[in-house]
Amino acid sequence: MLKKKLVIIALVMAFPVGVVAAGAAAPDASGGCGVGSKMFEGQRGVAPQVLAMTTNGIAQQTFAVSSGTSGCSQDGVVKSSWKTVMFIDGNKEKIARDMSTGSGESLESLAKLIGIQDQHKAAFFRVTKENFARIFSSDNVTTDQLVVSLKQVLAADSELAQYSQTI
Repeated sequence: MLKKKLVIIALVMAFPVGVVAAGAAAPDASGGCGVGSKMFEGQRGVAPQVLAMTTNGIAQQTFAVSSGTSGCSQDGVVKSSWKTVMFIDGNKEKIARDMSTGSGESLESLAKLIGIQDQHKAAFFRVTKENFARIFSSDNVTTDQLVVSLKQVLAADSELAQYSQTI
């Protein structure tokens, strides 16, 4: 319950600042790009993510995006990995069910959030089904563990490796 409240507080605080742009940010940083993401780079868990997003808001993430500094990109691509992580956290059981069969609404939604292009969706569904036991390594897998495993599975597949950085 406290974890969800912290995430909600972080989102409310981050929303006025703008959308998370993570062009060159570390793949596991859910705080996006900016000074805060650099300060908390490599750290895992809700607290570092909240602190990174809050620091980004205080430290003018807009400047970092417009100048292409602090891990931000000027390529015009806006990525929102935090939405994907929140979706996974709130839908683990449905995603597990869908991955185990290789199809379903939750898996389709996850593919969309990750940015899987139509021509790669069949491969995404197949690979997640084939690697279900690796992605859901235990009955009580945490969201962080699930995300890391999913990234590893995607990175190991030549057709889907490009998507491993968008989660």
